[in-house]
Amino acid sequence: MMSFALKSLRHRKAAFAGAFLALFCAAALVCACGMLLETGLRGKVATERWAGTPLVVAGDQFVRETVDKGDGETKEKAKPLADRRWIPAALVARLERVPGVDKVIAEVTFPFRGAVGHGWESAALTPFTIARGQAPSGPKEIVVDARSALAPGERLGAYTVVGVTAQALPSQDTVFFDTAEARRLAGHEGKVSAIGVFPAVRLPAMKDALAYTGDERGPVEFLNAEQARVKLVSLGGALGGTSLLVAILVVVGTFALSIQQRQRELALLRAVAATPKQVRTLIGGEALMVSAVAGALGALAGVGLGFWLRAQFVRLGAMPDNLHLVVSPFPIAAALLATVAAAWAAARLSARRTARIRPVEALGEAARPTARLPWIRIALGLVMLAGAVTLTAVLSGLSVEAASSPVTMLTALTWVFALSVLGPLVARAAVAVLDVPLRLGRTSGYLAARSLRANTRRLASVVVPMALMIAMTCTILFVQTTMQNAAQAQAEAGTKAPTEILRTSVRVGLEKYSAQAAQRPTLDLGVVAGGLDPAKLAVSATAAERLRVRPGDEVTMTLGDGTPVTLTVSAVYSRGLAFGDLHLPYPLLKQHVEQQIGAQPANAEVNYVAMGLIIAFTMIAMVNTLAMSTSERSRELALLRLVGTTRRQVLRMLKIETLAAVLIAAVAGTAIALITLSAFSLGMTGSAVPSIAPVTYACVIAAAAVLALAATVVPARLVLRRRPSDAVASRE
Repeated sequence: MMSFALKSLRHRKAAFAGAFLALFCAAALVCACGMLLETGLRGKVATERWAGTPLVVAGDQFVRETVDKGDGETKEKAKPLADRRWIPAALVARLERVPGVDKVIAEVTFPFRGAVGHGWESAALTPFTIARGQAPSGPKEIVVDARSALAPGERLGAYTVVGVTAQALPSQDTVFFDTAEARRLAGHEGKVSAIGVFPAVRLPAMKDALAYTGDERGPVEFLNAEQARVKLVSLGGALGGTSLLVAILVVVGTFALSIQQRQRELALLRAVAATPKQVRTLIGGEALMVSAVAGALGALAGVGLGFWLRAQFVRLGAMPDNLHLVVSPFPIAAALLATVAAAWAAARLSARRTARIRPVEALGEAARPTARLPWIRIALGLVMLAGAVTLTAVLSGLSVEAASSPVTMLTALTWVFALSVLGPLVARAAVAVLDVPLRLGRTSGYLAARSLRANTRRLASVVVPMALMIAMTCTILFVQTTMQNAAQAQAEAGTKAPTEILRTSVRVGLEKYSAQAAQRPTLDLGVVAGGLDPAKLAVSATAAERLRVRPGDEVTMTLGDGTPVTLTVSAVYSRGLAFGDLHLPYPLLKQHVEQQIGAQPANAEVNYVAMGLIIAFTMIAMVNTLAMSTSERSRELALLRLVGTTRRQVLRMLKIETLAAVLIAAVAGTAIALITLSAFSLGMTGSAVPSIAPVTYACVIAAAAVLALAATVVPARLVLRRRPSDAVASRE
């Protein structure tokens, strides 16, 4: 049967082209997501500033906690800090006394006008040397790097350029100050950011710092690298899981349509004594051959897609430029195996009924397909519906974005899976509603109504990918607008006057919480319990529930730079989306934060880029399915031409059918998106009404309609170019 499967592929290239495209895209997506995930797990960041320093002493950039696993076993867990942990400057003298140490150089690091500022004392860590001018010798003198357009004698703000270095770092501009001025600007009295040790020697255990060599130096220099790796792990896992579920849904639908179109052929095989096992072997063999080629090519294309994704994330600031993508055989192999397994399972599942029924029944069903669904499929559909309802209920109770985001996508997909399983029943009900309006369309409308009523399974097979595209697109787009609009509304209601706001994140235990502090008490946080005290901690209602605290309780936390503090809760507020989980005293946070004032990560843009691939995949799947469905109707369209239907009437009939399918898909997809978004909004904002932009929604539906019509009309015109008698003969 495998040789027969190969011949079948040769003579039915068009029938398998749709399956090939779906599998190709699925493999590319899975491979790209796997590369992101592996980069998060194994990616390395090369040091730049400390390239010439064999050993660097710096603070431990993690919060560590020992967890009891039971039976006397413990395990240490670690989570990265948001800011740099500074170390005592007194360590310099201690390190100078260590045997074997020839030279010790202190380093301070701080932001300055978009560049990174240092004291000239640490220039030797790279090393930097003077190409023009001289080293700074006063508090108002600076040295700029070779990439700067400034020359000695020019001014940069209140400072005069006295020298230019011969070197420049690849991903950061550098400005050197007089040592005393640099330490004043850094603002950490009695502390330094790192210490370089020459040569690398074995150091005694230090309470305040750790020693880093080789590849360990990079993450300590680039603090956002570790956070980017964590982000890549979560994003790659979530995006990869969503991609795989979408791929399974698309591939199953594509193979189901392919088997449906070949029902006459498979029925004839059963009639000439082919056993069910032989039919399953035939279909499985075809799937393996198509998926092996499509998976291999798609996985290779996924490598390029992974590099494109990395470039976008670097552009958006979600990962540093020197966190290079890990390229290994594992994502390629995983994408290939996942694609082959999905294709084989989809093909075997799609052909299950045709292979099992008796030959006479197979011929009868091929001649007149039944709309009745097997009870097993109905039961599976009901189980999927129950799962979707359960996930919706769970989602409505999630108030943390990190937890709700993956559940949101899973909820929408589960609803679509239920629609896919019960699609023929939904299509039959929809056709019954649309039957009368369609019949009013005279000849083309009458033909469209009869065609839809007679082929509800085919209608369902094209409705599902359209509903998937609409549901996923609306969910992805309007999750972001719901959060943004809710946060903006809270910010507008709570901001009474402009004020400087510091933003960072802290750890309570190992859990991460967003934190901020306002220079002046001009914010209305929406206090619901207690009262604001500038010297105490205020907690959002969501954080208070997670921490199980109320006014008067104490909270011990680790600030962004690793400083442990214990604060008393004075108030609980409601506007946490705009003002963060925790509101800290401004003087306290000012001493322990390095981030740019008001800096915000490009989370929405990153999500749009990542999830945009899912949207693109669903669009391709929709066009692919419609093109397959239309191309395989050449015999039916030719018969209509032979009995006197004009070419224009046939095209109009197909357009009406497609628009009817778009209408059904729009209703189903919109309902799925609304249910999912309402649950998400209820959990995250307290309101079950999500923020939906009408113009954006109209564009989504219009895009679906335009793509669907194009995918129908283009292949239909090609089919109708042939003479009707030739088309009928070629399909016999």
